[in-house]
Amino acid sequence: MKINSFVSGLTILCLLASCGVNTKKEQKPTQFEKGSFGYDLQFLKSKDSVIVLKNGDAQVIVSPKYQGKVFTSTATGLAGNSSGWINYKALSSATIAAHINAYGGEDRMWLGPEGGQFSIFFKPGDKMVFENWQTPAGLDSESWDLLSHDSTAVSMKKEMQLQNFSGTRISVALSRKVKLLSENDLNQNLGLSPDKSVKWVGFESQNTLANAGNEKWNREKGTVSIWMLAMLTPSESGVVAIPYNQGDDKVLGKVATTNYFGEIPADRIKIGNGLLFFKVDGKHRSKLGLSEKRAASLACSYDPSRKMLTVLQFNKPSVTCEYINQLWEIQKEPFKGDVINSYNDGPLADGTQMGPFYEIESSSPAAFLAPGESLTHTQRIFHFVGDETVLNPIALKLLGISVEQIRTAFAR
Repeated sequence: MKINSFVSGLTILCLLASCGVNTKKEQKPTQFEKGSFGYDLQFLKSKDSVIVLKNGDAQVIVSPKYQGKVFTSTATGLAGNSSGWINYKALSSATIAAHINAYGGEDRMWLGPEGGQFSIFFKPGDKMVFENWQTPAGLDSESWDLLSHDSTAVSMKKEMQLQNFSGTRISVALSRKVKLLSENDLNQNLGLSPDKSVKWVGFESQNTLANAGNEKWNREKGTVSIWMLAMLTPSESGVVAIPYNQGDDKVLGKVATTNYFGEIPADRIKIGNGLLFFKVDGKHRSKLGLSEKRAASLACSYDPSRKMLTVLQFNKPSVTCEYINQLWEIQKEPFKGDVINSYNDGPLADGTQMGPFYEIESSSPAAFLAPGESLTHTQRIFHFVGDETVLNPIALKLLGISVEQIRTAFAR
């Protein structure tokens, strides 16, 4: 009887298997909260075969399909906060939008200038208004070519043809390598060895621009520059803190350009003693920029609600260089632009809003390149998560003030 029962049971199992019946209990995918890295990873995997760079809890999502950008990162694993801003609506759309497809991403490679007589965002003769503004497709909607990748690095490239506002045609070859950073990289680049209780993630993008045409890019017909933008999630109490070179305005110029989209209200910006503070709550559209003479080589932000200190560092040349002017106007000085920018999103005049998000941006010098020559702009982003007591030494080392002083910058 026992043998017969065993044979009968085995027969039933074999029959179920032959009929395609799954005899194992199916496991439901883990449900992550919106705002977590796991949620964003699942969402992005439904849109693209993204690449994840990983070292323990430190993880970074890179997408060759979506213009080679780093979408987001986490210092605290799948259930931890997702650092980058992602536009779920745009990514879920079946159509290519006019003007810009703002998919998001905390490290994306663009090219300047956006405005001026050498703008690559406006056609020759067009009035420089939003209705005529168009992001070049290679930076906006077209995929990039994947060259190689492993668990800690990925390389991509893109070639494109551009025409600027003055009618000059520009052939460019772009390439970029994104790599996850180690403790040794952290110490080497920032001189930091954080408390063991601090969770952190860091990545570097090496962004190269090459002249793929037959003519040298010059001051008369125009050129381009590398423009890196980090789109990040805002918070009610979020503050950007940027160190600047102090000195006489007559020698160095004003500390910051603050009228990109109208003058920034006085209760949203604070400048003094070598530090600029800027509210980044996603509630008022405004932008600022620091010139070559005023800018250092890093910018920070602090989000008290997530206990996250963010650091953006880039390779600013030690010699004096010219930078492209991005303002939407015909310019008297098209090569006297900003090195560092920060943008706070907010409602437009009609009440609509793309975000909310905020940005920290860095630019390379203007690329006066001969055919075949190239320029590389390296940017690093670090996120440190922990109590203020263990984040304080990091802020003190980089800015000379504590994270509490950043948090309360507009309370005093």
